[in-house]
Amino acid sequence: MKAVDDLTLEEAQAELARLASDLAAANTAYHRDDAPTITDADYDALKARNLAIEVRYPELKRTDSPTDAVGAAPSEAFGKVRHEIRMLSLGNAFEDEEVAEFESRIRKYLGHTGDLAFTAEPKIDGLSLSLRYEDGVLVRAATRGDGETGEDVTANARTIGDIPHTVTGAPPVMEVRGEVYMSHADFEALNLRQAERGGRTFANPRNAAAGSLRQLDPAITAERPLRFFAYAWGEVSEPLAETQWGVMERFREMGFDVNPFTKLCRGTEEMLTHYRMIEQQRATLGYDIDGVVYKVNDLALQRRLGFRAATPRWAVAHKFPAQLAWTRLLGIDIQVGRTGALSPVARLQPVTVGGVVVQNATLHNEDYIAGRDSRGGTIRDGKDIRVGDWVQIYRAGDVIPKIADVDIAKRPEDAEPFRFPDHCPQCGSVALREEGDAVRRCTGGLICPAQAVERLRHFVSRDAFDIEGLGAKQVEAFHRDGWIRHPADIFLLEERYGTGLQQVKNREGWGAKSAEKLFAAIRARKRIELNRLIFALGIRHVGETSAQLLARHYSTWDAFEGAMTRARIGEGAEWEELIAIDGVGAVMAESVITTFANPAEREAIDALTRHLDVQPVQHRVAMGSPVAGKTVVFTGSLEKMSRAEAKARAEALGAKVSGSVSAKTDLVVAGPGAGSKAKQAESLGVEMIDEGAWLAMIGDA
Repeated sequence: MKAVDDLTLEEAQAELARLASDLAAANTAYHRDDAPTITDADYDALKARNLAIEVRYPELKRTDSPTDAVGAAPSEAFGKVRHEIRMLSLGNAFEDEEVAEFESRIRKYLGHTGDLAFTAEPKIDGLSLSLRYEDGVLVRAATRGDGETGEDVTANARTIGDIPHTVTGAPPVMEVRGEVYMSHADFEALNLRQAERGGRTFANPRNAAAGSLRQLDPAITAERPLRFFAYAWGEVSEPLAETQWGVMERFREMGFDVNPFTKLCRGTEEMLTHYRMIEQQRATLGYDIDGVVYKVNDLALQRRLGFRAATPRWAVAHKFPAQLAWTRLLGIDIQVGRTGALSPVARLQPVTVGGVVVQNATLHNEDYIAGRDSRGGTIRDGKDIRVGDWVQIYRAGDVIPKIADVDIAKRPEDAEPFRFPDHCPQCGSVALREEGDAVRRCTGGLICPAQAVERLRHFVSRDAFDIEGLGAKQVEAFHRDGWIRHPADIFLLEERYGTGLQQVKNREGWGAKSAEKLFAAIRARKRIELNRLIFALGIRHVGETSAQLLARHYSTWDAFEGAMTRARIGEGAEWEELIAIDGVGAVMAESVITTFANPAEREAIDALTRHLDVQPVQHRVAMGSPVAGKTVVFTGSLEKMSRAEAKARAEALGAKVSGSVSAKTDLVVAGPGAGSKAKQAESLGVEMIDEGAWLAMIGDA
């Protein structure tokens, strides 16, 4: 996005309109629908950009500015409750310097040079709730809504064990405000029950808590294990105390839960120290938090400081880094993939990172665990990873969580270096690490059950055979029961298990209709495109794109299978042809040839293809194309188009693009800096032209 300082007046106005729309939609999804569409970090970034533009162009501030917005409009499904005192949101701080600025602003606003105390408490990631007591009796409970009007959820709130129905020692009117949340343990148990019932499961504890509180049927809420922390108040008929800390003590005496990690701090340094302590303990709390809230302790000073449009001046939320969290490493499991790769996986004490509950993280390979990179250099300052360690987890978008750092100071005294296995944990075969390979691999091949299952899961994946009704779970179950061992067995499933005592329709979760639909889907997939078949074979280094390259080049299964059968690594016409395909290198070529040369692999492939009608991949030939059917090599620097653009244009005209020059090459297009390929073309007598001539030939000059 364009920097705020570089925006013109018109661009700023348009940007504010877009941000207002995007943030309003995000607020509705999060606060009203309990189904957030963006992460907290992305939301904070959008809101910060909106504020920065308003500061740059204050005259453009909209009447519906997100800066002034709190929550979202209440749902029409609930009765409305107007808050006597608005329920506001908090301003955010992300860096230590911003916390120091928070204290500095307060002192400047008040002209205060003396001692200044703050409370610091975990910021619970749940749903805000206001409880109104009259003469000590709970009479109403309301969500925050848009800050002025919330939803009446009184009947539901009464089912929460942490919320007292009556209190003693309270003023005649008292509104207690706090957060409804769900613990990690209760969240996991709820999702398990929901899955067993075929009901909706939740992405994280916050969504589960919000969805549970906002049920139209209180009986459903009563089944959900909700909790409540009190941390603020609304309307009160008489003061509760003179300080924030004093009010929290009153709440405790009345029977409310107040977070035990709340601490009284004297200035910025103590606040930051407490913040770091809570961040370190985050994974052990048993519930989700996303930062620490600092509040001026003296209520008289709070009243003097007052409010901005949507946030109090006397409080700020110091947010944790959005994609980082500390937790304990409980164990290291070794998983075996379809190519035999032994992949270490960290088993973690559950922690929420970027809005997702994380229980596992990748550890890449044995070097990564030992604190080395693939070239032997140090990572994490050379710190290895051991079971029992406190580790920092990070996520980037939807990427698998990783371990970023280790806190050596918290390492248990009995923690031992992790010994990576040299035998497959599934089949006991030797696990070798080839020179230059960062991964150790099981040598068991098809006798290894883990590899067999993973290959079958890959075989039925969406970009491979994609058989409706036969997903990863079904394949795993059929393999476990001995019904499917190899891909060819899938096409014998109806013959073997469509009749007789053991039938698909008699399995748990299946019936006659679902079984027949499965058989029909399998029959339909006997007719398969060549590129899908090549990808489905699960050959190491051959992904979906590589399978397309091979299929386009060889066109038919007979041509591909024949060439791979005759090919020898590093020599012969078939080898030269294979590595000449643009995008196919020596590593991939060796892998394909090795697969077809392996007797067990070959037997499985032949058994499979006997059941298939493999459809050829036809080259698209443009009518009147001067290069249709020709093999073209591009070398040197192209000045009028990128290499990828030139390749795509050539293939669209029916040419084959190769990565190397051979006797089968028809044309070499050489730009400035052409080296060995130009010399080879010259020695072989292959026609060679420059980029201008190429463009003229294809009519793009």
